Amino acid sequence: MGYQAFTVQDAIERVRTLGLIGNEPVTAEEIGDGNLNLVFRIHAGDQHLILKQALPYAKVVGESWPLSLERAWIEQSALKEFAKVAIPFVPRVYHASKEEAFTVMEDLSHLTIVRAGLLEGEKYPLLAEHIGSYLARTLFYTSDFALGPVAKKQIARQYYNPDLCDITEKLIFTDPFYDAETNAIEAGLEAEVDRIWNDAELKREVAKLEALFITKGDALLHGDLHTGSIFASAEETKVIDPEFAFYGPFGFDVGQFIAHLFFAAYPDYDRLREERIKDIDTFWLTFASTFKALWEREAVEPFRSADGLVEDVLSTILQDALGFAGCELIRRTIGLAPVADLEQITDPTVRLERKRHALRLGAALIKRRTECKTFTDLRNFDVTEELSR
Repeated sequence: MGYQAFTVQDAIERVRTLGLIGNEPVTAEEIGDGNLNLVFRIHAGDQHLILKQALPYAKVVGESWPLSLERAWIEQSALKEFAKVAIPFVPRVYHASKEEAFTVMEDLSHLTIVRAGLLEGEKYPLLAEHIGSYLARTLFYTSDFALGPVAKKQIARQYYNPDLCDITEKLIFTDPFYDAETNAIEAGLEAEVDRIWNDAELKREVAKLEALFITKGDALLHGDLHTGSIFASAEETKVIDPEFAFYGPFGFDVGQFIAHLFFAAYPDYDRLREERIKDIDTFWLTFASTFKALWEREAVEPFRSADGLVEDVLSTILQDALGFAGCELIRRTIGLAPVADLEQITDPTVRLERKRHALRLGAALIKRRTECKTFTDLRNFDVTEELSR
């Protein structure tokens, strides 16, 4: 059966044909509010399912931005790969079709999307710990350190994802640092943006980070790990939407999550700043301790017996992550697909102040990331001078 974009009725018929629901009455609705896909929620008796189908173009732009449907198969494969090593944090996949580019998976509507929940004042006391564990496990177990180089290279071939990597390269590392059409710059930010565009040191450091993103294939990444890609409650956390998955640098997913913890403080910065800093602290300590424990128990030789190597690897991950976090802070402030954390601040004066802060913090993290050799250095990372210029 060839590809065609589903209607609600098509989605119902497909899950019924697959035997995932019986003949009981069915209700369904399209719920997708993302940038690239159709998403349907289907209810049939006690069965509650999600059907997600890729579109052959970027939904946020339209048919003028074509995309390969191969990304749906990459997402399906990544969900299954991540479930092998981090099953508490991955939604269950019931069926996957490469030809029709859709996946039927667990309905997570008993949870909330973390970004929306945080904006409503929800508390997620285990979120930072859960994501630290999720990333330590998914990154370690898909790396050379756990698999060995031959097995890793065989798996990495399955995750060649040029279309979505191209989106990341342009929207995170290129367009925000030039006068690109995709940028969305709020009136009043022009002077701050001009400073970024004319900062030769900053642009050189961003180019180094883009080179890492393009050339360094450490592990299988989620590729788009932000608070809009996580469902959670006070007790449970699930990571969704790994369609940007590819083999890239350890620090990228780590940095993406750190950036969005910073964003989550902006709606009420004075009240939430310390809470989000504590989350970053918990996240990194969980990630580093879990990664190190896995290394000491399961790393292949000669890596495991090389004294001090895991500490060097973690130091590099931290520095790269801070640089990638800085790029994400700048991109989501003046580039395509801005974050609600900033956009929903209703006072225009406060919103502009927060956006200036995000831009300056992003630039500081990019340019000064190598000052942080350990997490103690990050705790002492003082960007006050940089932010007040």
